[in-house]
Amino acid sequence: MSDLQQRIEALYRSDVRGSALLIICLWATILFVLIMTWPYIPHTGIKVVVAIAAACVLIFNTAAILAMVNHYKEDKDFIYGLDIKNADAFRNRKS
Repeated sequence: MSDLQQRIEALYRSDVRGSALLIICLWATILFVLIMTWPYIPHTGIKVVVAIAAACVLIFNTAAILAMVNHYKEDKDFIYGLDIKNADAFRNRKS
């Protein structure tokens, strides 16, 4: 594997780890808020609406992050190659 391919893979893996962390934080935050506010919601109908809204936020945001990671996987040579090229040019310009 070439040096460029190794750098691309390293950047991609870093983005995948970051995306997984974001998904975990999203779920933890939404569930924490839901659990902490649940006793203060007076009516069952409002609880249902809040639960459905929380589920929608979790499902759609998780799907969006996973779609982004999938797109990065499909075009990683272009996306990360361009990033590496620009970073190298910037680093060489400063020296």
